[in-house]
Amino acid sequence: MGVSMITEKINKSDIDITKLPKHVAIIMDGNGRWAKKRGLPRHFGHQEGMNRVIEIVEAARDTGIKYLTLYAFSTENWKRPKVEIDALMNLLVLFIRRELQRLVTNGVKLNILGDWSVLPDLPRKEINKAIEATKDNSDMVLNIALNYGGRQEISRAVKLILEDHLRGNIDVDAIGEETISQYLYTNGQPDPDLIIRPSGELRLSNFLTYQSAYSEFWFSDILWPDFDKTQLYRAIYDYQKRDRRFGGI
Repeated sequence: MGVSMITEKINKSDIDITKLPKHVAIIMDGNGRWAKKRGLPRHFGHQEGMNRVIEIVEAARDTGIKYLTLYAFSTENWKRPKVEIDALMNLLVLFIRRELQRLVTNGVKLNILGDWSVLPDLPRKEINKAIEATKDNSDMVLNIALNYGGRQEISRAVKLILEDHLRGNIDVDAIGEETISQYLYTNGQPDPDLIIRPSGELRLSNFLTYQSAYSEFWFSDILWPDFDKTQLYRAIYDYQKRDRRFGGI
């Protein structure tokens, strides 16, 4: 676990492409505070945050990251004012409509983590269209966590395993860590090597709870709307200086 301590400017050329994290996950945090500091409504912060999504997705793909997960909307975010939720859903639709062709062209496959069946009709339709349009892409997988919660994901996995056991499809003695992984939203994907959280908060906030057991953490005081690709390079560069032992010596 580390807070950004690197002060020199890091460029893409400073990154060792032989030691890239396969899976980078980012908790996109600080949009509201960014707007408040400027005397703007919160949705202006979310709008600027969307611009950073576009930049970071492209930078991650160009760097060679194979899996990028962005925490966009948690199960707890439904507690926010309706006007803010509506603005977030509208931005999701705008993002897909604006960026779908670029995702297709750049070989990015869109995947959703979370129960997005409860989202409003229009976002669900746009998501369906984007998933279908990018399903054969293989350069990078972009996971968008929508109506996602780590605890909810685990409880869902337990229920699905129990259902399969009652149907006779799985024996209790055969259930292990890998079995549980197969019932998570990230089934078939590597666990995140690096989890990045801007905004100065030092917590996971119910994000990838099961998958983050051996993840490296990188924190920064920079708010998400100010988190550009140089910050991504900085996080990857710092990650490459660490010694990952996975419980060994």
